[in-house]
Amino acid sequence: MHRQSKKTKFSVYLDQDVTTMLVEYAARRGRSQSMIAEAAIASFLSPDANDRREAAIAKRLDRIDRRLDRQERDINIAIETIAVFIRFWLATVPALPEPAAQAARAKAGERYEAFVAALGRRLARGQRLHQEVSEDADPMSEERLQPQPGRD
Repeated sequence: MHRQSKKTKFSVYLDQDVTTMLVEYAARRGRSQSMIAEAAIASFLSPDANDRREAAIAKRLDRIDRRLDRQERDINIAIETIAVFIRFWLATVPALPEPAAQAARAKAGERYEAFVAALGRRLARGQRLHQEVSEDADPMSEERLQPQPGRD
């Protein structure tokens, strides 16, 4: 013998927007509006519902945290790249006498324009330095970039 569970009729007032969403959702799922409303109310009143919401929020926060960690890493790579380059450049490029300095400034303008164009092409292709730099790079390898006294 099959027994049906006894259900209680319950009337509620819903905003027109909520009613429309309920009707459309029930039609898409091929279920009754009553069943959808019952499942939604049960979910809302269930203690697990809060746990699921908290888990979803925690998952999103973890994803945001990982993105911020990657951004911090990328910024640190950029800062270190600039610092190493400047240190190397200052240590290896001697000051020029004034007549040569004027010619060098003119050439520097041309080289800067070429640099900006190359940077634009690289960014347009989507290449990024952090993709080329290993996260577990050997910190001792930085010594190779340090200028050595007595070497030219």
